[in-house]
This record gives sequence, structure tokens and C-alpha cells, in this order.
Amino acid sequence: MPFDDRTDAGRRLARRLGQLRDEDVVVLGLPRGGVPVAYEVAGALEAPLDVLVVRKLGVPWQPELAFGAIGEHGVRVLNQDVIDSCGLRDEELADVERAERAELGRRVARYRSGRARVSLAGCTALVVDDGLATGATAEAACRVVRGQGATRVVLAVPVGSVEAVARLSAVTDHVVCLETVADLGSVGAWYRDFTQTRDSEVIDLLTRATPTQTPPPAPGAVLFEPSRPGRRTDVPVGRAGAGVRSTGVSRRPSPARRSEGPVVREVRVPAGHVRLPARLVLPDAAPVVVVFAHGSGSGRHSPRNRYVADVLDRAGLGTLLLDLLTAEEEGDRRNVFDVALLADRLHAATTWLHAGTGLPVAFFGASTGAAAALEAAAAPGADIRAIVSRGGRPDLATPAALARVRAPTLFVVGSLDSMVLSLNRLAADRLRCEHRLAVVPGATHLFEEPGTLAMAAELARDWFTTHLARPDTGHRRPA
Repeated sequence: MPFDDRTDAGRRLARRLGQLRDEDVVVLGLPRGGVPVAYEVAGALEAPLDVLVVRKLGVPWQPELAFGAIGEHGVRVLNQDVIDSCGLRDEELADVERAERAELGRRVARYRSGRARVSLAGCTALVVDDGLATGATAEAACRVVRGQGATRVVLAVPVGSVEAVARLSAVTDHVVCLETVADLGSVGAWYRDFTQTRDSEVIDLLTRATPTQTPPPAPGAVLFEPSRPGRRTDVPVGRAGAGVRSTGVSRRPSPARRSEGPVVREVRVPAGHVRLPARLVLPDAAPVVVVFAHGSGSGRHSPRNRYVADVLDRAGLGTLLLDLLTAEEEGDRRNVFDVALLADRLHAATTWLHAGTGLPVAFFGASTGAAAALEAAAAPGADIRAIVSRGGRPDLATPAALARVRAPTLFVVGSLDSMVLSLNRLAADRLRCEHRLAVVPGATHLFEEPGTLAMAAELARDWFTTHLARPDTGHRRPA
């Protein structure tokens, strides 16, 4: 049965999706045509609405025939059958992708102007489009949201081909399609009005999307007191101190809604014969403490790591910015590359945190600190929940240690940091745990280019919150 227009299709689709009302769901429309459909679904489910920017890669002489699709954060999905049947050459693929990458960047900037991406960590991502032909665009979208930390991915469309629905069922948790057709023809044939959606309409619908609930103020942070364990409550991971819904733009409380800013304490961490200076932030109900292992010549005052730590703190995660070397030790450059020494210091900090808070620990490493984090996580008895490396040197960890790491590990590397990117790929091949390499477009080693450090921080935040969703076993819960 044909649909009057995308609004009609969205309302019909929403009725089929009513069972998702009780889930923590974020609705993501594929621009442009999927956004009007998603708008109706989000309104019916009383869920936040966001846009998920992906671009179809069309055969040069037949643009409507997709040989693949691309998404944010470097995601690319190719349909080898189409590539082979059309005889596409590598240079033709590259030319199309280059043009579509430019357009994707333009749309991201236009649609997200002044808006933060809704965090998907720990929630159900409901991806909505106006129809499925080859399914390449939708597949790219589903892979993007999975990489952003969604615990469940549901794809919903008014109409789709049998082949595309079957293909997408393999990369999602569930596909909802009102009309599954063996010979689809074109998606537009199933609409009486299939007028092209304009950018201005997409932006208007995102602006009009309103919350159904406002988040309560986040509780303030508490000081760390070594003699008295910090308080911990059972809060769904990625939601500590956050409400169920937000403004339709961000699922995290804005700083203006906090009763007070985070409380920071400068502490000294015992490590053998030395006491290491550190900066600790421990939000109330924090599910973890992320220990920062700084790189060569860097410490707790590093503006880049402080920026990342602030992003994690605002997400409800505790952070410990730790100097792994004393001022005297930093004078000898050999200590900066003494990965075994740095790993021992991380192990000491982990033991100290467990004793003082009873909370699990994760690692964030940069440069040589990434190697130290991997070595410490590989030590016998180590129980590290997750690891993120930003511009790290994991190649400096021993191959035996890399093979023993069990903590889910994310490598974040700039696309222009070619040597370090190669070293990270080699190290990733030696891991036997869950791991991922995320390449930030246009970033060099220090992530100094506009927007690149923010992207790295978001990737780290989502990785930690996603992998902290696992049950807490073996950790003492303080009263």
C-alpha cells in the first residue's frame, strides 16, 4: 500500500514501534528523506531525535545505483557485487568517495551547527530512513551507531526490498519494515508525494524536536578521602548524574543545570619509594575512575588530557590525572621511555584507587603512556575495565603483554599521523581482546587541528561508557 508522504509513513511506522516506548531509545533520521519519517517516530515514542549523516556512493554513470556508503568517523561500507558487476576501477571508487566525503563534511557542519551529537552509549539506537533499496546507506548508518556505543541497534523503514532487509538483519539487532517487496523498483514509487527533502526542512525538524522530560540537576562531585571510601550507587552506565531524557540535542546534563561544578583535589599517590602528584575528580555515583597515563614529557597539567578528562567528568566518570614520574626523574629522558617503570607506577595507582574507592579502573594512555597502560593491564591479576589510547605508542609494549591484555581497547589515531597509525595497526594485530582502531580525519599526532581533539574525547567517552555496562563482579562496593 502506498504512503501519502513521509509524514504519513512516519506515523504508520511509529504505531509498529510502540514497544520501544519503555526503552532508553534515541531516534536517528538519515538525511535528508529519513528525517521527516524519524521526526514522527520520535514524537510518538517521546524520544530524543538526532540526525545520522551518511552518504551513498553511487556508480558514476548511474548515481542512483549504490556501490557503497560512507559515514562519520571514517566508516565505509562497500557492495562488492555491484562493484564487480559494473567493472568499477579503484580510481573511480576513490573519486566518488572523495566527492561524497566533502559533501558529508558539509552536511555535518550544517546540520550540527550549534548542536552536540546525542550520546548513544548504553541505549537503543533506532535508525530510521524513508526506504531501503540496496541498503548500503542504512548499513553504514548502523555500523556508525554501533561504533558510537549503542547497546542495541534497530532499523525501521516504511518500505524495503527483500534482499536489503535480509542483508540489514545481519548487521542490526532487529529490522522493522512495514512493506517488504520482492521487486521494489524505487523507493519513491511507494509514495504519492516523494518531493525531495531540503536541508532547511531537516534543520527545522531538528530544531522543533522537543523533550518530553527535563533532566534533574546532576549531583555534585565528592572529594576523595583515602581514609573513607567514596559513596557509590547503582546507576546505569553512561547515565550517572543524567536524566532519562534531554533537550533532543544532548542526553547529558548541561553545565548550567549542575548545582555546582566538579570538586577537584590534588593528591599524592604512593608508588614504591615515591609519591606521585595527581589531580583527582570523583563525581558522585561515578561507576569508574579513568587513570591517565601521560606521554613523553607530559603530565597532569597537559591541556589536551585535561580537556579529555573534563569530557569524561561531565559524563559522570571519575578521572585521575597522574604524573608517572617525579620532577627529578623527568630530567633523565631514559625514564620517559622506561615502559616497565611507568607500568609499575600505573599498577600502584590502581591498587591505591581500589583501596580508597572500591571502584573499577580504566586507563587512558597517550604516547608512551599508552604502552605503559597496556603493560599494566596485562599484569597478572590486573582487572582493568577498558583502555583508550590517543596518539599512543602501543608498539613499545612487549608482544607478550599485548597478547595478554583482556580489557577492551580502543586506539585513536590521527589520519595524518602516518607513522604512528602504522604502528597502532601492527600492535592491534597482536591483541587477542576486543579492540578497535578509530582514525580521526585530518588530525596530526597532537590533535591540534580544530575539532579533532573533541572527536577523540567523544570516542573515548563512548568507549568507556559502553564497556562499563558489563556487570560489576569482584569489586567491593563501599557503604
